[in-house]
Amino acid sequence: MAKFRVTGGQRLTGSVRVGGAKNASWKLMMAALLADESSRLLNIPQIADVQFAREMMTHLGAQISDGGERMIVISGAGLHESRLDASCGEFSRSSVAFLPVLLNRFGSARVPLPGGDKIGRRPLERHFFGLEKLGAHLEVVDGQVQASLPERKFVGGTYRFAKNSHTGTETMLQAAVLAEGKTILENAAMEPEVLDLVKFLNAMGARISLIRPRTYEIYGVPALHGAIHKLMPDRNEAVSYACAALATGGDVIVENARERDLTAFLAKLDDIGAGYQVGEFGIRFFAYQPLAATDVTTSIHPGFMTDWQPLWATLMTTAHGTSTIHETVMQSRFQYVAPLQQMGAKITVFQPEVADREATYNFNLSDDAPEACHAIAITGPTHFGPGEFVVSDLRAGATLILAALSGNSQIVLDRVEQIDRGYENLDGKLRALGAKIERIK
Repeated sequence: MAKFRVTGGQRLTGSVRVGGAKNASWKLMMAALLADESSRLLNIPQIADVQFAREMMTHLGAQISDGGERMIVISGAGLHESRLDASCGEFSRSSVAFLPVLLNRFGSARVPLPGGDKIGRRPLERHFFGLEKLGAHLEVVDGQVQASLPERKFVGGTYRFAKNSHTGTETMLQAAVLAEGKTILENAAMEPEVLDLVKFLNAMGARISLIRPRTYEIYGVPALHGAIHKLMPDRNEAVSYACAALATGGDVIVENARERDLTAFLAKLDDIGAGYQVGEFGIRFFAYQPLAATDVTTSIHPGFMTDWQPLWATLMTTAHGTSTIHETVMQSRFQYVAPLQQMGAKITVFQPEVADREATYNFNLSDDAPEACHAIAITGPTHFGPGEFVVSDLRAGATLILAALSGNSQIVLDRVEQIDRGYENLDGKLRALGAKIERIK
């Protein structure tokens, strides 16, 4: 258990290199288990989520070894266990994502319901209904999912997601690649991390095509083989350093950042008067004038990511005027608001008028409380004060660090293991840019 002590007042300058995408890393590791031959995955981030996924896979019998800097060699040849320990669900939301791999390998599986960030209920029926459409039988007993394939093999079919599901789409893709016959997935996710998985699966011998927007056609194959694949860069990490540079009035080059992954974010930088420069090196983010307020509505790809909005909210506390953020993707993603208010931020929570709630919100309305509010108004600029806080989730933790860096006060953050789940050496990279941040016991 460790804490961060963060002292603001420093202008961040220099260069930082983002690693492989957290939201693609452990899913590609799972996909590699579908083949007996070894796959080599490059640009694997050194984060807690990857380490925990590796431990779970090793428990199942997977053969995993390091192959140099940021490369792992992984094979499903040694898999001998179709059950995950119940404790796995407490620390990670990856547990249910093991279902297609274990069902394809063994015809049965038992995994715990997932944990992870506390940002709203996970709509797991989008996974379950799809797997059942391809022939699986699933039952939740005492917090565990018991699954089986009566025909010993997935059978192709057509499945339409009621609403967008990033992980649900990846789950269905890994089920369908070895199914009997053709599968059509409609209203599926098209996030860059999903397309990265498709690229890897096709390199392993799968037959997946994007036949029209949000529609995949998958022809099942008898077996997959090993492949070499380099993970895409982490776009959430890129946005984190971009916001840190701008909030501190700095000038930071984010190496490996890709313009095509950040189009919605860059468009909003144009709105607020922030500077950026795109090149072969990545993207440079710099402040050259006071930032202006603007409004943001999160949405599924290619819209403004829900993962970006906590970081964006803190950046808007440094802007002049009143900004709004309307969260439409996740049910509960404003846990960071109260700590920012305690530090001095002028933020109010409200519920905007919405003509069609079912069409507007990507979460299940049945999970939503009648009094829930899904928007905030932020008035800046803010003069942040000191405080001591407990990190509630990954992005909220990064948000509090960003708030401290943008001011002249000091904060202490507890439970920083939440931050370590998705950021590789965040404190070290920030120190290299000039930040005053230390890890303390």
